[in-house]
Amino acid sequence: MAEERKLSVTEVRRTISTTLASTFGFVIALVWNNVVQGGLARAGVPIQATGDWVGWAGFVVTALVLTVVMVILIVMISRWGNKE
Repeated sequence: MAEERKLSVTEVRRTISTTLASTFGFVIALVWNNVVQGGLARAGVPIQATGDWVGWAGFVVTALVLTVVMVILIVMISRWGNKE
């Protein structure tokens, strides 16, 4: 019975870690979406995003920082999920 419970806890950890990693990846994608839209707006491509170069550069910095943080979190959560 205890072995059955341990297996169940391991499965739950793996499922949670996979879900969180996917969520962090989705957050990264949403931020980069804004970066690309801002760059296209600055290049004169007609889209609805508005702003100046400083605002777009802020998006780039934000996306880079958030990407690094999310990748670190993905690695940490993956290690936690694979813990036996």
